[in-house]
Amino acid sequence: MPLNRRHLFTLGGTAVVAAGAAALLVPEEAPGPAPSESPLAFPGLPGRLDAAQRIEIRQGPQSLVLQRGPDNAWLLPEKGGYPARGERVRELLVGLTELRLTEPRTADPQSLARLGLEEPGPTSTAVLLRVLDGAGTPIAALVIGRRRTRTQGGVPESAYVRRPGENQSWLAEGRIPVDADAQLWIDREIANLPEERVRRVIAVRDGRTVELLREEGPDGRLRIVLPGDAPAADEVSLDEVGRALEGLTLLDVRPEAQIPGQPAGEGRFILTDNLTITARLRQDGGNVWMTIAATGDEEAARLNARWRGWAYQVGTWKLPAFAPSIETLRKREG
Repeated sequence: MPLNRRHLFTLGGTAVVAAGAAALLVPEEAPGPAPSESPLAFPGLPGRLDAAQRIEIRQGPQSLVLQRGPDNAWLLPEKGGYPARGERVRELLVGLTELRLTEPRTADPQSLARLGLEEPGPTSTAVLLRVLDGAGTPIAALVIGRRRTRTQGGVPESAYVRRPGENQSWLAEGRIPVDADAQLWIDREIANLPEERVRRVIAVRDGRTVELLREEGPDGRLRIVLPGDAPAADEVSLDEVGRALEGLTLLDVRPEAQIPGQPAGEGRFILTDNLTITARLRQDGGNVWMTIAATGDEEAARLNARWRGWAYQVGTWKLPAFAPSIETLRKREG
């Protein structure tokens, strides 16, 4: 069945065409056709994308593979099969279906480098993009060169392109966001649970337990209740504990079995709506890694479906937020 635009938004995809500007290699004797009248680079592509199973992007020494999973989500094999950012993949695939060849450019192999369209390789700036089916047959393939600078507002993006194995180059209009850096394709959100839902925190650090409890009332704040003789606490540090699960994002990810470092502490967060979240942290030199799990009802099941089996690298400042100690919470004098 043909794949319409709505179907494309289930495929899962963004990044940027290689930057730079190039001199035109043929004189502009007459204006080219309007973009809407220009031929599509890949006619009929929407109907073939149902079969897409793999996307390959190569630029210079970097390469990236996106693999379609059994649930049609796009995954990053380089990151152990972690989900890619769906909107980036969608934008890339939609961009390919809408890309139009507006003007022919040079077909001289010696001149392709001036457009950034030399043969892709370790020292090349050209981007090689391939969308493959399950048998490894290309559904769409393109060499992408330099972007053409435009100063007019509302003018579509354009880039120099050619088909692999061909010398004929084109100026193409449309957005084809490609980048071979896997870090730009990772879905970075881990959790986003608002501070006011955190009612109690029990943390263990260096063998010692600290317990925080939120005071009653709409403006209630966390305070130390264990140990009972705790010194005065720094309010900012307490707030950081309360916000530990709010806007939590990753720096890197790997399968849980490959988590590095040594145990550095853990925190158990008791939230509203029968949700409890436990984070276990490890320190690997200057890096902090964590695993995270939930208990409770349907919300916990949804969170665990996302977190189970993964270890996340987070900012070093998250260690005292998830596993606070009396020392990290102590109010500093002066």
